[in-house]
Amino acid sequence: MQKIAIVSTCSEDWGGSEELWGRSVPLLQAAGFGIAVIKYNINKHHPEFVKLAKKNVELLEIFPSKSIPQKVVSNLVKITNKVAIALKVSEHQGEDFSGFHKALETAKPSLVIISQGINFDGLKLAYQCALLGIPYVVVAQKAVDFYWPQKEDRATMLVALQKAQKNYFVSHHNLRLTEEQFGTRLPNGMVIFNPVKLSGKVVPYPKQTAVYKLACVGRLFLLDKGQDLIIRILNEQKWRDRPVMVSFIGKGNDEAALKDMATLLGVTNVEFKGQVEDIEAMWKDYHALILPSRSEGLPLSMVEAMSAGRMVIISNAGGNTELVEEGVNAFIGHPNEESFGDAMERAWDNRDRWEQMGKDAAAFVGANVPKSPETLFVELIKQVTNTLIK
Repeated sequence: MQKIAIVSTCSEDWGGSEELWGRSVPLLQAAGFGIAVIKYNINKHHPEFVKLAKKNVELLEIFPSKSIPQKVVSNLVKITNKVAIALKVSEHQGEDFSGFHKALETAKPSLVIISQGINFDGLKLAYQCALLGIPYVVVAQKAVDFYWPQKEDRATMLVALQKAQKNYFVSHHNLRLTEEQFGTRLPNGMVIFNPVKLSGKVVPYPKQTAVYKLACVGRLFLLDKGQDLIIRILNEQKWRDRPVMVSFIGKGNDEAALKDMATLLGVTNVEFKGQVEDIEAMWKDYHALILPSRSEGLPLSMVEAMSAGRMVIISNAGGNTELVEEGVNAFIGHPNEESFGDAMERAWDNRDRWEQMGKDAAAFVGANVPKSPETLFVELIKQVTNTLIK
């Protein structure tokens, strides 16, 4: 049996970047592959990992029990001859890859899937696979215009990209930016989609318009999602006077900061709803999505909102604008108060069109986003493994 090791660099127990490979696991198993999942740390009590364990997925940690990675030292355990060579090569980087090597030796994969949160946070691990002669593909869930690889890492990271069987990106923006960051074209790069959680049916538009309710769905992490921009804009008198409520849906490290900011400014037309499991049911109460992201791949929350029949107010970060058209199914601004505030103003002026714009958004997603991106992803992986056999 061929074995596939899925390496996730997601620091959370389970993030949006896990959905693609998570949904691919049963399809890969049905195709005859054994599966191992490798993360820095794994919360084996998390419901998703409980499910994986029940499906006989091998769960391996690079740093078991949340141990702290140490500097590479001369007496590292030499697991195989190939690993010994790789350890010597990596010593100069001052990093300890022995835990990763041990996980690979345990899994014995014929192919490794490196699933990254950002476009280069897993490339050092990919480079180790290259040193060990283990074929691999790389998935990037995001690329950030203002966050580039450090100069001392660029050379090895470029090798990792070039030696990958394939490099998959969730938006054309992310692929283009990665090429620019490394100063090279990636002929082995291609764009894929993430799976959408919703049924694909349009959720009936709320009948009440006494208060227009906007959902800001995403992790409460300001560096990426920019929720602070909404609070600053809603602090303007005109927005205080309008019947608008913004609900922050999700959890994250910046929840307390956002709440304190809203309290400081006296902004009362925002609320924090926490994590919502049934997103489709949630949309029954909301008129539109608002998402002022500073950086993105191609956000699932946007695609899901459009699929549910909701127009979106978004920034032009990452691949956001690749599925929308200004004034047709969206209103678009730059991720700053002035530009995004203008987008919100245009949306407000056209609020009588929101329901139809949402229907147009759903039709566009239905025609352009695959029904099962995970099935397509598995087919791509099977093509790679078939090439390796030949």
